[in-house]
Amino acid sequence: MTRSKWKGPYINILHLSKLKKNHNNLIAPRNCEITPKCVGLTFRTHNGKNYTEVTVTDEMVGHKFGEFSSTRSRFTLKKKKLKK
Repeated sequence: MTRSKWKGPYINILHLSKLKKNHNNLIAPRNCEITPKCVGLTFRTHNGKNYTEVTVTDEMVGHKFGEFSSTRSRFTLKKKKLKK
């Protein structure tokens, strides 16, 4: 479900205070929206198993951090070994 327009975008207040201090280990929640102040910075978002690094560009403004850290791994079909 999307957030209503009159509430505005969800931005974590603790997240903004860390932006001003320029910390190296910025951890962003997946539901937090990317603002223009975040452009050029690298954030770590949790995908359920580990943290993935997301470098923010101009095209990402207005989207959420969770859109850029995938939660599912790529499936590869393994061949069976033939017995001789």
